[in-house]
Amino acid sequence: MSPRLHLPGRRGTLAELYSSRANSFGLLRLLLASSVVVSHTIPLAWGKPDPLWSWSGEQTDVGKFAVVGFFVLSGFMITGSGARITPGRYAWHRALRILPGLWGSILVSALVILPLLYHWQHGTFSGYWHHPQGPWNYITGTWNTSISTGWDISGVIADGMHRGTNFNPGINGALWSLKYEILCYILVGLMGAAGVLQRARKFVPLIVLVLGLVILRDWVLAGFGRGIPRNIYEVVQVPIFAEMQTYALIYLVYAFMIGATFQLYRERIVIHDGLAALCAIALGVSMFTGGLFVFGYPAFAYLLLWLAIRLPGPFQKIGRKRDYSYGIYIYGFTVQQALAILGYAKYGKPAYFALTMAGTVVLAALSWHLLESPVMKAKNWTPKPVRKLLERRLARSHAEAATTVNPETETVLTKA
Repeated sequence: MSPRLHLPGRRGTLAELYSSRANSFGLLRLLLASSVVVSHTIPLAWGKPDPLWSWSGEQTDVGKFAVVGFFVLSGFMITGSGARITPGRYAWHRALRILPGLWGSILVSALVILPLLYHWQHGTFSGYWHHPQGPWNYITGTWNTSISTGWDISGVIADGMHRGTNFNPGINGALWSLKYEILCYILVGLMGAAGVLQRARKFVPLIVLVLGLVILRDWVLAGFGRGIPRNIYEVVQVPIFAEMQTYALIYLVYAFMIGATFQLYRERIVIHDGLAALCAIALGVSMFTGGLFVFGYPAFAYLLLWLAIRLPGPFQKIGRKRDYSYGIYIYGFTVQQALAILGYAKYGKPAYFALTMAGTVVLAALSWHLLESPVMKAKNWTPKPVRKLLERRLARSHAEAATTVNPETETVLTKA
């Protein structure tokens, strides 16, 4: 698709205006990841909630809102991949993109950052490695899809945490959303394998409708006000993923499937500046009067797609070759914890945040260049047994294509 279609004011469908080679998804992901870091600044260093939490009537904060944006963008992009490639290749690509970076962040936290903090607190490393709740517990407890937060290693976080706060996020509280994202990846993979994405795409907006009705019911039962219905803070047991919060499960899958619907029905989604303005109004009103989940989430999803297309060309180059957004997301929280423990909050919010972003970007860049980007080069790798099987099938299909059967004599004729 020609980049000329992305001129400001240009009207058309999402299919007409969107180009996989000329969009601002990289910039949006970077902004959303940085917003998560912003959201954790005050809670981690000063023990107070993100201001948006109270301003929105406890409907959301900057970090949760950014996570919703991530799920919308992932739903759009990942569904396109799931509909286009084989299930095995799809699963391989998803695993390469999310797991190595996650494992790398866990090891860096447990084997580098936390030992240094322990030494700063106690003047020795020995107690860190031999503590009953030492690094091995953390590594083995967070490496798989049942990722849980609130972890501490050898008491480092407990000894250095801001007193008087109820915010107990452990080493890396930002990891909480990853298992919900992996679950969405699995759902898309299953739908792709079953042919839903290719031949029964109506099933996806049906999921959105059902979850939307559940969310609407929650809002009605809550009295049409602000806040999150308290009865959905319960947890459910999900195979592979262990405990998952009902609220997050419903609302994040809802956001992801909105993005998936935009992908599957992109030829019917109109990109219009006036509609984007209405969505911005709906988002703002719902943020401060109630109904954010009912009206605000779909409006936010549309705005993200609108921005991905409407932002000028220079913005479309950001994150195209070097995508640090994932690294910022998985390292920002731990860097903030470390700086808070070391006492850098005394220099004020701007200085603390600047130091946080500097350290986080360095680790994100190292993660991308040393781990994430190199492993993604293996996305086209195929195990030898599978490759041999595919080669045999291809040879058999070529042999069948090279012969015909004479319908009168029933003899096989080899094509010249």
